[in-house]
Amino acid sequence: MSVGVAGFAGLLLLVTALPAAAQPPAVRVGEVVPRDVREIYDRGLQYLASSQSEAGNWNGGGDNGPGVTGMALMVFLASGEDPNFGLYSNNIRRALRSMISQQNASTGYLGGSMYHHGFAMLGLAEAYGTVDDRHLWEGAEPNRRSIGQALELAVRGAITSQKKNSYGGWRYSPDGSDADTSVSGAVLVGLLAARNAGIEVPDEAIDRAINYFAKMTSDSGQVAYAGGLGGFNESIARISIGTLVYAIARRKDLPQFKATLGYLTQRLDNSGQQHYLEYTRYYQSQALFQGDVEAWEKWNKLLVRQLKQTQLADGSFPGQHGPTVGTSMSLLALALNYRFLPIYER
Repeated sequence: MSVGVAGFAGLLLLVTALPAAAQPPAVRVGEVVPRDVREIYDRGLQYLASSQSEAGNWNGGGDNGPGVTGMALMVFLASGEDPNFGLYSNNIRRALRSMISQQNASTGYLGGSMYHHGFAMLGLAEAYGTVDDRHLWEGAEPNRRSIGQALELAVRGAITSQKKNSYGGWRYSPDGSDADTSVSGAVLVGLLAARNAGIEVPDEAIDRAINYFAKMTSDSGQVAYAGGLGGFNESIARISIGTLVYAIARRKDLPQFKATLGYLTQRLDNSGQQHYLEYTRYYQSQALFQGDVEAWEKWNKLLVRQLKQTQLADGSFPGQHGPTVGTSMSLLALALNYRFLPIYER
């Protein structure tokens, strides 16, 4: 999925010493979730639940793989339902088993592309400490890796890949020698989520990746796609990725963070002009929430209206890469209204 927008198509060749414990809803939400949000989200959940295969992945049209499964997994986790005994607990376990079963036991690679690896790693990180491993493999092949073991392997795989990369970022292949900000954003957010969940992630790895993003960010707040500064075209998605990684890496002191956030807050109604709209919304929602809650609240009202108009009769959302990606990313953009995912905490 490389958005620059060139990179989004590549998707589919496509923070703490203990596991994060779920907080009570009132701690994270603080107010009642609006009815429109709940109705949109519930219909989308029903679509994802009904279209999941018995193997735990999603095959029905469009892209599929561990990263897509990781996105859909996060939609279920973000709903507020009990992940172990709630309405969607079986969907959650099947998704996790699918991802872990597809992981390379030697390299930790969650294959297809580093996009898949990044989003699958993020899904594992959000499930870690929330989903009870004692129930994960019930009725399935025994003696499989736990969520924590799979997450540690995935982190090791991402760091091994980065060490081969002179830019300090990531590209489609785990052996890639170049980098782009779209793939790098997917992997870096996964690493930051793993660190937040209590998995050891070397500071050097985070610092190198943030340094890469800083070099790719102009004074105006625009973020280049690949190859260094120059050849800019406006990409709200890339600017949102930059804002988000600076924020959750706790580097809001950087001038690049202030520049990217400023660019976003001055263009709250501009996302409708973007290609790969669901991808842009996914990152824009998180970037604004982490950077400027008041700006996010204004933007979120627009988002709810737009999603209400575009949701299809079966509960899905259209997307460039099929209904699973379109639905998952659209609902995850909306999930800040719930704020159950640890990565959505401020």
